[in-house]
Amino acid sequence: MRGSKREFVTLLQKALDRNLLAFHCILHQEALCAQTFPSECMAVMNLIIEMVNKIIAKALNHRQFRALLDEVDNEYSDLLLHNKVRWLSRGEVLRRFVACLEHVKTFLKSKDLNYPQLEDTEWLEKLHVLVDMTSHLNKLNESLQGRGNTALQMLEVVLSFERKLTVFARDIQRGTLSHFPSLREFKEAHHDHTLNGDYLQGAIVEMQTAFGSRFCEFRKEKMTLSFPVTPLEIDPSLLSRFPGVNQADLEMEMADIADKDLGVSKFKRLTAELEDVTRQKAQLAQSHKWSEIESLPTPEKLVYDTRNFLTVIGT
Repeated sequence: MRGSKREFVTLLQKALDRNLLAFHCILHQEALCAQTFPSECMAVMNLIIEMVNKIIAKALNHRQFRALLDEVDNEYSDLLLHNKVRWLSRGEVLRRFVACLEHVKTFLKSKDLNYPQLEDTEWLEKLHVLVDMTSHLNKLNESLQGRGNTALQMLEVVLSFERKLTVFARDIQRGTLSHFPSLREFKEAHHDHTLNGDYLQGAIVEMQTAFGSRFCEFRKEKMTLSFPVTPLEIDPSLLSRFPGVNQADLEMEMADIADKDLGVSKFKRLTAELEDVTRQKAQLAQSHKWSEIESLPTPEKLVYDTRNFLTVIGT
């Protein structure tokens, strides 16, 4: 999309003979930031995938392992196979692996497969941190998914997660682990083990740095992205990236709308509608009512409807 010679944005800019405001894919950037775990943590991740493959890649092993889980009435009936295409699918693999950890150890021993890391508390510490962090990252990824999300809405979700990373780092530093349930459970089960707080905190700070670096271009244009939703709260003269729009005309149009009750009330209603949709979406997501979320009006449509309405009354 954004190649320098023959990709879509470049060709469109040449056809229009002007620059366009264009960004790299937000979801792609977020997925790349999610891969900034230290090499030691990535080694833990890769070994987990190896163990899972040892168990379920062979049909006989897979059947025997499922029979073991059924026999002990485990909450889960199987492990999950990692999808290499989607990196964040590893989060679900890790969560399921930890839930079945004792049974995994029993099964591997029965097959003479030796993994001393499963008894190493430092290795297990990194495993439980990965479970919690990939869970947070998966929630972020889900928030960015869906049709009709505006660039502003997605940017705000990412910026909010950056702030949460500060909270996560502080939580690790204090040792409260309020946001790390898997790690907290591990710590409670291993009273003699001292968490390597500095290392874990540093890993989170490194991820936060990656988010700040990759999303810097979005952050620079936050005011521009906010303008369609809250134009009356922004000085149009401060906007530098509206290609094809005459700055003087824009300032006059906004001055015209600012004192018209109909226009002001319409933008206030837009803000209320966007807040209501966000609230409904969060409530439905908690109840896993995904089909009902699809029926909600998209932020994109609400913004467009408002702009079209104002265009009509202004003509």
